[in-house]
Amino acid sequence: MSGRTLAGRRVLVTGASGTFGLHLGAALSAAGARVVGLDLHARPDDDVPVLGCDLTDPDAVPAAVRAAVDRLGGLDLLINNAGVGGPAPAELPPDEVVRRQLEVNLLAAWRTTAAALPPLLTARGRVIFVASRMAVLPLPLAAAYGVSKRALVAYADALRHEVGTHVGVSVVYPSMVASPIHDSTAEAGLSLQGVSRPEPVEGVVAAILRTATARRAPRDVATTTRGRLEMAVGRHAPALADRLVRRTLAARLAAGDLDAAPLAAGMLGRHRGR
Repeated sequence: MSGRTLAGRRVLVTGASGTFGLHLGAALSAAGARVVGLDLHARPDDDVPVLGCDLTDPDAVPAAVRAAVDRLGGLDLLINNAGVGGPAPAELPPDEVVRRQLEVNLLAAWRTTAAALPPLLTARGRVIFVASRMAVLPLPLAAAYGVSKRALVAYADALRHEVGTHVGVSVVYPSMVASPIHDSTAEAGLSLQGVSRPEPVEGVVAAILRTATARRAPRDVATTTRGRLEMAVGRHAPALADRLVRRTLAARLAAGDLDAAPLAAGMLGRHRGR
């Protein structure tokens, strides 16, 4: 994929019925790309058709990818966008919330990419993984999300070593965007307000499109200037990043922001000396 233009490019987007997916499909289509989506919630008759597929089902994914590729007549670009969130303190045993995040955020992208690689190799195409700033700068009480997104980046790195001579592999790192992915965390009393600065979905979509059209596939792409700084601190000054997170967390605990969150009870008790 030479970049510079999306006109005529054949694109597959996972999580295509979600917040990012809907905006991505519309933006790609407006740029002249031919787009098919995969999502648990099918929309086959939309302008950007979305085929129904449970991406956590190993048997369903290869058939759904084949159907999408057949519909497109090949594949130039795969955007692994599907993702879920939820509260998961690291001090507690992993539960269904943790398992689901690992399944959707990591394994679904892995199996979708594996199924899509033959046509991508033929087209000398690209893969873009939508990770998260939390893959580099993890936050407490959301261990599953940070772990799954960091593992996704590790998978992308390994994939780049294996197929990078023929397929471009990029990772995009959004921060917090207002979407239903945060609903369960907020309902548990663990809102990210005051911890992560929100950014507009349009900026994330623009970053993904810039990544897709770059002359050479960039390795890691932050979606904002602040994001680039946070990623640099997280990678090159991790001790400083830890201090910044601890300071922010201490301020939230002192302000009582997490008093109503049962999942934060252990941390609250330790912070208050109980």
